[in-house]
Amino acid sequence: MSLADVIASDRPLRVAVLTGAGISAESGLRTFRGNDGLWEGHRIEEVATPEAWEIDPQNVWRFYQQRRRQLSEVDPNPAHFALAELEDGVEDGCFTLITQNVDDLHERGGSRNLIHMHGELRVVRCEECAHNFEAMGAEHLADDEFIPCPECGHEKVRPDIVWFGEEPYQMDDLMQAVIDCELFLVVGTSGHVHPAAGLLGLARMRGAYCVGFNLDPPLNVGYFHEFHEGAAGELLPPLVQQLIELDIQP
Repeated sequence: MSLADVIASDRPLRVAVLTGAGISAESGLRTFRGNDGLWEGHRIEEVATPEAWEIDPQNVWRFYQQRRRQLSEVDPNPAHFALAELEDGVEDGCFTLITQNVDDLHERGGSRNLIHMHGELRVVRCEECAHNFEAMGAEHLADDEFIPCPECGHEKVRPDIVWFGEEPYQMDDLMQAVIDCELFLVVGTSGHVHPAAGLLGLARMRGAYCVGFNLDPPLNVGYFHEFHEGAAGELLPPLVQQLIELDIQP
C-alpha cells in the first residue's frame, strides 16, 4: 500500500493527526522535559502531579505561570500552518488533530478541529465548581499570585493541565478519530508517553496508512508505513502539497 493508494478511494479521505513536543520545539518553545528527565529544572513529581499541587501549590502555580508567559514569545512554524492547510483541503468532518501539547500554536496556525488531550496552558479550572476560563490577560500574568474563581469565589484555580496520574481529555473522541481514519500522521513525538504512544499501533491495526515525522526515530517507529527523519517544518509542507495535488477530496 502507498500514499497514492490511500488517496485513490472514491470516498472522502479521513485524516487524523497526532502531534507532540517536537513540533512546538521548532517554534522555539522550550519543551517541558529535557534529556535529564527534568522539566525546566524541576522534577516531574514537583510540578506535574496532583500530589505536588496538594503539597506545594505555590511552586506548581509559579511553574505554569512561567510557561504561560512563554507563549507570547513564540509563533507557529511551517508545520503548524501545513496542518491547517491540510484540514482545509479535506472534506468537513473528516479531519481531527490530536495534540499532546498544551500550547496554543495549532490554534494560531489555523487549526480548528483540535483535541488538547493534555489540557491547555491558556486555561485554568476551579476544582470546587469546575468553572474554567482563559487566564492570559495582563492582570493574570503580572505576578505569581493565585487567581480566585470568578464563578464561586474559591481562593485559587488550578492549571487546566492533565498531570501524571490523571485521565487525558476526550479519550473516546480521539480514539474514535484514530479508528475511523485512513491516513494517520504523527508529528514530533517520542513514542514514550502513554496513552498517546498507543494511538499509532491502534491506527495501524485498523488499517490506516501511517506516516511519521520527527528529528529522531521514536520508540514505536516500526509501526509507520513511512517515517521521515528531520524537522517537521521542512518535511511536512511538501507532503501536504503532495496530498492536495493528489486531490484528497473526491
